[in-house]
Amino acid sequence: MQAKQYLAHVRKKNDGSFEIHDLEKHLREVARGAEKFAETFGSSDWGYLAGLWHDLGKYSAEFQRRIKSVSGYDLDAHLEGQPSRIDHSTAGALYAIDQFGLHGRILAYLIAGHHAGLPDWHTGEASGGALKMRLGDKSHLERTLSQAIPPEILSQPKPSSALLGGSMGFSLWIRMLFSCLVDADFLDTEAFMNADKAGQRNNTLTLSHLLPRFNAYMEEKFSHAPSTQVNRIRTEVLRQCRGKAHEAPGLFSLTVPTGGGKTLSGLAFALEHATRHNKRRVIYAIPYTSIIEQTANVFRDIFPNAVIEHHSNLDPDKETVKSRLAAENWDAPLIVTTNVQFFESLFATKTSRCRKLHNIVNSVVVLDEAQLLPPEFLQPILDVMNLLVRYYGVTFVLSTATQPALGTLKTFQQSLRGLDNVREIIDDPDALHQNLERVTVTWPRDFHLAQDWDDIAQQVQQHPCVLAVVNSRADARKLHRCMPEGTIHLSALMCGEHRSRVIKNVRRRLLAGEAVQVVSTQLVEAGVDVDFPVVYRALAGLDSIAQAAGRCNREGKRECGEVTVFVPPSLVPSGTLRRAADTTISLLIGDSDHTLTRDLFSRYFEHFYVRAPSLDKHGIVEFLKPDGGGNDQLKVQFRTAAQHFRLIDESGQRSIFVRYEESPVLIGRLQKEGPERWLMRKLQRYTVSLPEWQFQKLLNNGDIFEIYPGVFAQKSDVLYDQELGVVMDETNLDPNNLIG
Repeated sequence: MQAKQYLAHVRKKNDGSFEIHDLEKHLREVARGAEKFAETFGSSDWGYLAGLWHDLGKYSAEFQRRIKSVSGYDLDAHLEGQPSRIDHSTAGALYAIDQFGLHGRILAYLIAGHHAGLPDWHTGEASGGALKMRLGDKSHLERTLSQAIPPEILSQPKPSSALLGGSMGFSLWIRMLFSCLVDADFLDTEAFMNADKAGQRNNTLTLSHLLPRFNAYMEEKFSHAPSTQVNRIRTEVLRQCRGKAHEAPGLFSLTVPTGGGKTLSGLAFALEHATRHNKRRVIYAIPYTSIIEQTANVFRDIFPNAVIEHHSNLDPDKETVKSRLAAENWDAPLIVTTNVQFFESLFATKTSRCRKLHNIVNSVVVLDEAQLLPPEFLQPILDVMNLLVRYYGVTFVLSTATQPALGTLKTFQQSLRGLDNVREIIDDPDALHQNLERVTVTWPRDFHLAQDWDDIAQQVQQHPCVLAVVNSRADARKLHRCMPEGTIHLSALMCGEHRSRVIKNVRRRLLAGEAVQVVSTQLVEAGVDVDFPVVYRALAGLDSIAQAAGRCNREGKRECGEVTVFVPPSLVPSGTLRRAADTTISLLIGDSDHTLTRDLFSRYFEHFYVRAPSLDKHGIVEFLKPDGGGNDQLKVQFRTAAQHFRLIDESGQRSIFVRYEESPVLIGRLQKEGPERWLMRKLQRYTVSLPEWQFQKLLNNGDIFEIYPGVFAQKSDVLYDQELGVVMDETNLDPNNLIG
């Protein structure tokens, strides 16, 4: 008698016939894939078993009837009285606990969440079914075990490899295993359902291919560079980065003043270090999309087919099928992404975001502009960095001109489990800082005496080539209004495509030696490659002032650049920005020497963190602790933690598509064709985020309309100015809602 065949998936072929994905084969392939992925961190047996049991529930008669009917494979399969969705993930979770007791709970999280995402243990703030509640319905397992499941599938030994990370690292270990499972499941399903797509994933490039290309590029670059003091310093920074790459993996800092070439030198360290220590990939995490595009373009010049960009503002015209697929799970040698994407993924629960995590293992991660790590999430961020270094073979490089004080901190007001044993790559960063000093900074005589915008504009416009940086969008509009016609405006009220074009034009004009006056929010700081002889900066955090100074005399072409700090008439926006400005004032008042030294930055960040209301504002660490005794162990609120871990607070913000350049055509296609993936990705470059109250005002006035459920677009050209971006009634604007 022929054994009954159980279906995992069904694919209808072009000729109308059907191809069956055998369930046992699927389970074994996913088990092997998850086992291989988890082997990189010593947990292969856990990965194997999670893969083997993840779809046990598909053996149930109910699921088999449904897949045959819905796929069209067997239209006679009866669905009367059946729910529209069959739960096929709870059965495997129940079986794991039935077999291994408390240890089975580890597998239960993975198996129960392999479609909907990692669950909370008990019902909390997040939506979705809690694991404890789902495990209460034993009928899922009873229906599954009533079928003829191969004994070798069911009869498995308990995994013996250690639980990684102890209490502090348990939740990260679960997410790593979850990543192994869901990626293996995605890949095996894709191989059956779409073999052509799966074939596009073959990536033959490795870091060993990239390093020779990089070295050849740098040799060519420096051979044609003029022999200036700045270029000689950049050569020395590069030499030191290469020299330190042989050191043992762990935590490194790369403290190089702006203009010292730290982007390419940091990449040199990462590639050399990865090659020497058999790391699998380099991940470059950058805070702003304005910098990420610039950095990715530089890297793409060196490695045309090896750079994978993964961020929300990516132009789909830069994507290929291979790069898009590689971005799904970061299976590529060089990834360029945002801090938000990197860290939120490490605390995520959704399959699409967790899928890449196992590919962070055994990599080199460069955190560009590390001083911008948000203080309200600093403790969980530093905890996960320590865990990645200790248990998952990750090397971190903290790259910045203004190195934050991220060591362990204990005061009466605040405590921080910091990054210990961080090694500095540069031999003498103080000397380097002094050698690259290219500006003089003029500070306010009175830090509490504000100037009005007309007076500030009068000073700024005396310089034909000048950058003025302010603290909010509203301030940028006010100062720009006082400036002469032709002054360039930059703020996040301009869409990404608009900002990119303006920055490109500013660079072109600066290189051509043309006069150019720019008023910008802080988006122009931290890595944007522009070089002005004169910079004005509204009073802010010391790190922001230093970053603005980095846009002045960047190439060292002048004997000395001029940076002037002024006190604006508007209050610094409340929260982190105001606390940063207050910390700066408290450090500098009464101090006659305001030189931007490394010691001053260290003291600034220590004071800044001490002043923070909390370094774990939402209690992420507590949500993820599996503490307890007996059967109360291993109870984690994964989904609630992920819901709270949002590095960019978008609550109270709404996005709209604006009418700029080609976007009206794209908006028209969206109306006709609906939200296709490529179209939404392209339109992402034409979005602007607005505070909720302003969004509602525009909606009530008929200036925007709902083009698709939950998607809004500008109705006419009046709302968007080709110079300023979104225009609005600026009466009673709250600058706290208009930062950027």
